[in-house]
Amino acid sequence: MPRLRTLLASLAPRPSDPDWDLAAESIAVKIRWFGLAVGFLVVNFGSPTSDHLPLNAILFLGLGFTAIDTGFFLRGRVFLRDYPLLISAMEAWFIGLLCLYESGPDSPFRLYYLLSLVCCAIRYAPRTTLVTCGLDCLSYGLVFAADPTDRSPTVFLLTLVILVWATWAASAMARLLKQASENLRENQTLLEHRIAERTRELEESQAQVLHQEKMAAFGLLAAGIAHEVGNPLTSISSVVQMLERRDPDAYTREKLGLVTGQLARIQATLRELVTFSRPASDQRGRVSVRDVIDEALAIAKFYKGGKTRQITVTVPEELPHLVGVRDQFVQVVFNLVLNAIDATGKGGKISVSAQVGDGGITLTVADDGSGIDPAHRERLFRPYFTTKRHGTGLGLFVIRRIVESHGGTVSVESEPGKGTTFTVELPPVSREPSARVSRVEVAR
Repeated sequence: MPRLRTLLASLAPRPSDPDWDLAAESIAVKIRWFGLAVGFLVVNFGSPTSDHLPLNAILFLGLGFTAIDTGFFLRGRVFLRDYPLLISAMEAWFIGLLCLYESGPDSPFRLYYLLSLVCCAIRYAPRTTLVTCGLDCLSYGLVFAADPTDRSPTVFLLTLVILVWATWAASAMARLLKQASENLRENQTLLEHRIAERTRELEESQAQVLHQEKMAAFGLLAAGIAHEVGNPLTSISSVVQMLERRDPDAYTREKLGLVTGQLARIQATLRELVTFSRPASDQRGRVSVRDVIDEALAIAKFYKGGKTRQITVTVPEELPHLVGVRDQFVQVVFNLVLNAIDATGKGGKISVSAQVGDGGITLTVADDGSGIDPAHRERLFRPYFTTKRHGTGLGLFVIRRIVESHGGTVSVESEPGKGTTFTVELPPVSREPSARVSRVEVAR
């Protein structure tokens, strides 16, 4: 009994591809319908000496089984999938009866054993096909033994040899077809992966080009505004200086001093705007973290809501310098601060800090804003993904590109309603980044 259970377990169908099972079932169903059609023609029109009634009854039994099998197939299922030997035994019995009632061992229905083996080979494992061959040989042997006439054993032995050969050929063919199907599926999966990868790279390249074009337009606009505003400011400043040299009274001198101060403030703002929008260099060098943060915050204060947020900066004096492109580091900090401003309300708290970590320098920008929805976490750094009405969806994508081009990493921790922290890990001064890339800008 243990050996029998082991044998049955080895013959049980193994987990397979449902697509292959349905494709194989489609072939088996068609073979069965073809065999039934030929059988009815042979019995009723091609064999006048045979007894038509029992043969038609046997064929109708096969018709019923095939109809049930077809119904399961049309619903995407395989009839008696877990009992392959039961199907093989029924087919061997069915074909044996046809041979016995038609003309014995010489009956043309003995060719149906080949169809049975082909159906089994394309659907089940080689072991199951081998056992099916044994059942078919036993069935044909019983037909030969039950025949009362004196038959030559040559036909019997030749038929058995053909059945064994057909078993090997059908199993080998089915194995090759299944292997080819698996290879095609693997190649298809690999091709789809490569297409998705190339599509992603193309989208990122298009996003970077589009953003660079927008930043170039912004730079031209900023330069034009600075030029148009700078000329009148120079004239006003000259007039104020002339009035101050005329020895005005104390009241007028005070007011002129206020005008001079405001003019200086406007000119400083224009210089910062021009500095931010100027064509940046991709020249790498030693960069002060404190200078990077100060320059980014000097521009961010003019952003809507920038003056109504509480921004704190914590940078140790002894913090080592970074090695990289200064303007790109400014863009990273600037964009992270803008995101923090958008995420917080009036009076919101934003902290910018830097410290020496285990892997280099760690820069963090944290806020106490609304946080990030966990459903959006995986798509944060993809191009064109944004939850802002006024956003382009390129900011975090380009931040990641800049940081990775300098050999670092960027990560985010957030909890809805409690705030967000972006962490940028940059390598120490002694580690040079593995690749140089062209300058990229960051947009909101």
